[in-house]
Amino acid sequence: MITSLPQAGYLRLPQIVGDRKRGIPAIFPVSRSTWFAGVKSGKYPQSVKLSERCVAWRVEDIKALLNQHGGEVS
Repeated sequence: MITSLPQAGYLRLPQIVGDRKRGIPAIFPVSRSTWFAGVKSGKYPQSVKLSERCVAWRVEDIKALLNQHGGEVS
C-alpha cells in the first residue's frame, strides 16, 4: 500500500487506480471506467494533458480527493 505521495507533480492513471498486471497498487481503488465517469461528472479531478497522447492528474488534486474521502496519504 502506498503511504506517501510526492509533494508536487503528476500521477498517471495506473498510479491512481492501480494495475494488477504490472503490480501497481491502487491509491483510489475504483475501475478505470468508474474513474473516467467520475471525471466526466465532476466527482473526480480533471486531467491535465501533458502531450498529444498523455494525460495525468495533479498530485495536489489527488491528495484533496483522498482527504475528501477519508484517505490516509501524506
